[in-house]
Amino acid sequence: MKLSNATLGDLPEGVDVPRYDRNALRPGIVHIGLGNFHRAHQAWYLHRLMQKGLALDWAIIGAGVRPGDAAMRDRLLAQDCLTTLIELAPEGRAVEVTGPMVDFLPVEEGNGPLIAAMSDPAIRIVSLTVTEGGYYRDVTGALDTSHPDIRHDATHPTRPRTAFGAIVAALKARRAAGHGPFTGQCCDNLQGNGAVLRQTVVGLARLNDPSLADWIDTEGAFPDAMVDCIVPATGPDELSLVRALGIEDTAPVTHENFRQWVIEDAFCAGRPPWEDVGATLTGDVETYEAMKIRMLNAGHQLLANVGEVLGLPTIASCMADEQVAAFFRQVQSEDILPHVAPVPGMMPADYLTLIERRFANPAIHDTTRRVAFDGSARHTGFLLPILRDALDAGGSIGGLALAEALWARMCAGQREDGSKIAPNDPHWPALTDAAQAARKDPGAWVQQSQFYGDLADMSAFSAAFEHWLRLIWADGCRAALASYLTQAPK
Repeated sequence: MKLSNATLGDLPEGVDVPRYDRNALRPGIVHIGLGNFHRAHQAWYLHRLMQKGLALDWAIIGAGVRPGDAAMRDRLLAQDCLTTLIELAPEGRAVEVTGPMVDFLPVEEGNGPLIAAMSDPAIRIVSLTVTEGGYYRDVTGALDTSHPDIRHDATHPTRPRTAFGAIVAALKARRAAGHGPFTGQCCDNLQGNGAVLRQTVVGLARLNDPSLADWIDTEGAFPDAMVDCIVPATGPDELSLVRALGIEDTAPVTHENFRQWVIEDAFCAGRPPWEDVGATLTGDVETYEAMKIRMLNAGHQLLANVGEVLGLPTIASCMADEQVAAFFRQVQSEDILPHVAPVPGMMPADYLTLIERRFANPAIHDTTRRVAFDGSARHTGFLLPILRDALDAGGSIGGLALAEALWARMCAGQREDGSKIAPNDPHWPALTDAAQAARKDPGAWVQQSQFYGDLADMSAFSAAFEHWLRLIWADGCRAALASYLTQAPK
């Protein structure tokens, strides 16, 4: 059955569908970067509210700024912006169709349609999922004002190239019309993600209109949030699954049976009552997001890099590998947990057990390649801050140093069975060159200051890294893992 508004009543038995009148929905959110995660997470929470008869004036308008986003637009518009969500639990699955999205803007050079939509005062939240590396930060975490995209948007503010340039242009139009700003809501895995979004938007505005920057900074809002749900990419298997269920959906989404959303309650133009459907509204997002980013997101990198080199195709297969799973637990226990504070109702050790259960779910085919993507952003954002804290505290770093060596080995571009690892990072050519140079001189890897800053000068780390990388190249990843698992913490 082709998915559409007209066929909702004819879908197979057992498929939950919207009970609200989608024709009566009114938009209140523009979401930029409308991929699988957004549809399984933020849009799902909104759908749940609408099922209760709430938030009917907070419908979503989808948007993108990359040419490739146009293909997603075509697929979703062809099925009335509906999405089939398939929850995959070890004991079975559940299927629902969600409908809080009502339109997808044309994707055009200069982003005119996006600017116009965000200029409408009916839009009270602009949310984003543009990946951890999409916020134009330099190695220090500051806005990279030398980046060509940022320079372009600063000098061509009416025809911006980036989502942030479009946001600045729309906020300028709202101020000129006498309207207040919308809330900018980051839904990416970044610690202090609201502050990061504020930095990018306000910093870009300041490059050509300081008074506008001050207005945005003072009147606008950029709440921090922690988001969590494992959502694999959609490929042939997922498309076959939805067809087997009797639904023709060209953009279905599979996801695990776990979600969490912790939000700072700091909005300048109202918000949906997300707490009514399980979100946590709090003034202390930082502790929640530190636990999740340092243990789950960093943990993903512990598994994905070695998994790629060893030819383990999914995160679940990594957890099914006794040696890799033991490596994961030991690094977490010795190097990471000492630098994670508890949150209400959850101790770090209990969270580790929860993560292990989620990662081991065999129904979730989350590929190591997807999780390893953009390691230059994910290692710098997830692992290296823990490494710095451990060095400052004189704590154990052996496992973290081994994780960095495994990343370097992966970026050499070849698995241990001789098969090629296809480019998987925006900086792949430079990473591959450094990884190859590091076969003879391990220091060539950590001297990439754009990622490691001054860590190469910290002898405890550089010596441990060199030890592990030399062992990996001499005897293989399995030998390095075995050696690490028999060592005392250091």
